[in-house]
Amino acid sequence: MANDCYLSRITLRPFKLNDVDDFMLMASDDMVTYYTRWNTFTSIEQALTFIRDVCIPHPWCRCVCFNDRCIGFISFTLGSGDERCKAEIGYAIAARYRGQGICTKVVKIAVSQVFKDFPCLLRIQALVDVENKASQRVLEKVGFLEEGVLRKYAFVKGKARDIAISSLLSIDNTHHPE
Repeated sequence: MANDCYLSRITLRPFKLNDVDDFMLMASDDMVTYYTRWNTFTSIEQALTFIRDVCIPHPWCRCVCFNDRCIGFISFTLGSGDERCKAEIGYAIAARYRGQGICTKVVKIAVSQVFKDFPCLLRIQALVDVENKASQRVLEKVGFLEEGVLRKYAFVKGKARDIAISSLLSIDNTHHPE
């Protein structure tokens, strides 16, 4: 686990186009994209298009930075209509930064901020491949509770996968979206 001084250099910020080279280092790594629903990136142009067209306009997508250099991302997809009370979290971090407490810190920071940014949210949920034990441990450390396994729930890279669903509820459950 990283020491506090090391973890203090981890920040979240909106993506910038000039993050493309650092982002590509992460997104082109098969170890990083193994459990993601998107394929490993193969070109800088692909990464630039993703940052420009997906990350920057996204309602809540942040660049995970170490000394202001992109080492990952975290995002929340907000529900709408009758599902506006929930959001789904997604994140990935460069392989060389795993196992150091960074993801746990990032998820804690981001969850706290998202509940503040979107006061109508009552629930954040995570859908994680049942084989991705590291991500399940991160969520557990942050306070997410596993609710069950959704069998053959999603195709990931062409294979039907079992997905663990976990959630974290807002501390303030007194508000209800109208």
